[in-house]
Amino acid sequence: MITIILAEDHHLVRKGLKSLLALESGLKLVGEAADGLEAVELVEKFHPDILLLDLMIPRLHGLEVIRRVRRDTKTAVIVVTMHSDEPYVMEALKAGAAGYVLKDSTPDDLVQAIRAVMDGGHYVSPRLRKCALTATLRRTVDSDDPCAALTPRERVVLQFAAEGNSNAEIAQKLFVSPRTIETHRANVLRKLSLKSQTDLVRFAIRREIISA
Repeated sequence: MITIILAEDHHLVRKGLKSLLALESGLKLVGEAADGLEAVELVEKFHPDILLLDLMIPRLHGLEVIRRVRRDTKTAVIVVTMHSDEPYVMEALKAGAAGYVLKDSTPDDLVQAIRAVMDGGHYVSPRLRKCALTATLRRTVDSDDPCAALTPRERVVLQFAAEGNSNAEIAQKLFVSPRTIETHRANVLRKLSLKSQTDLVRFAIRREIISA
């Protein structure tokens, strides 16, 4: 029996996922959390096999939940979210998530993710796998890609900054201090030989990191 804790702050979504899990043999829901701190507490109490986690959850950001759960327990984390942007996927996997499933996926996709993770593997929604493959091929073909000089975290900051987020807003998304984001942003501008926010946005549009 695979034991699961479900962390989701929207009641209707949580109820729907709970019903889905109840229909699948071999899966047992042992706890429900409506915020990040409660999710961590339930994992520490019940030691489930899987934590199904929404990223944008109150009180403790989903990325920090992943870090704490992976640091302190053997519970595997599968993100279940509406956010398909590459920075979210990259940061969640970097934090230790074993799976990333979009909320518009089919029930079979979620069950497949749970089974794959329990078998020791990883699972990312098919639509995101295609995007990742495209990005990988683009980097392979373009050996002169200036973004190659950026660290994974700097790439994330580049996209969020190009989308118009302030340092404070990016810091909140990535659960770090605004000063850390300020340093990352400065490094991005320096490595890409950019002078201003306008230059950064133009660069991101040319590289298809964001759309115009």
